[in-house]
Amino acid sequence: MRATLAAGLLLAASASPALAQYADTISGTVEVASDERRRGLSWSDGEPVVRGSVALQATDELSFDAAATSLWSSDRHGGADAVVDFGASYARQLGGWRLSARGTYHLFPGASGQGYGQFGAGAAFLIGPANIDLNASYAPRQGSIGGDNLYLSAAASAGIPGTPLTVSAHVGRSSGSVRDEGNAARLRPGGTYWDHGISVDYLQRRWFAGVRYANSSIDDARHSGATLIGRAGITF
Repeated sequence: MRATLAAGLLLAASASPALAQYADTISGTVEVASDERRRGLSWSDGEPVVRGSVALQATDELSFDAAATSLWSSDRHGGADAVVDFGASYARQLGGWRLSARGTYHLFPGASGQGYGQFGAGAAFLIGPANIDLNASYAPRQGSIGGDNLYLSAAASAGIPGTPLTVSAHVGRSSGSVRDEGNAARLRPGGTYWDHGISVDYLQRRWFAGVRYANSSIDDARHSGATLIGRAGITF
């Protein structure tokens, strides 16, 4: 099953060059990573993953995207074999600020009753060579996540002059209400917590690679402590 799923992910993502022959607004990526870590939590139980994504820039402001990531029967997400993320974003440039709004739905093939949706907003601006991003994402009360979930984050990134390297860092805080402790532990094991990380990424033409340090304030949960994550891929 793992081999079949990985082949399917690669096939779906590699279809994007063919689509790009007909629309310059379509792009895609294929990558491998040593872990699927989101908000300080491993979604793949610490296992390596394969990811494919496709994005469509419908207008200057509106875009749509989809991504599929292998999870290999993730315990965190009810034994799901993968997560498929469907998203839509709207962004406007207002002076030196770029304001955005986004909606996302997470689907978990191979598991029952695990899907959930969220929406959010962000503001980005430049300070010298650095790009600063402030974001808020909210998942309304849903049975699959045992309540609701609010994630606030701040991030900064900057290219290293004269090199193809970019350095970025972030800090985030997860909070929310709890109606079902078991399901709420998917996104907030132990309740409200902080996560942080720093990464260095290399981009040369269509190829990219990077290493990321990730950690969280969670004391008693699997696959949430300090780790280094490597990744490599190609864009189309």
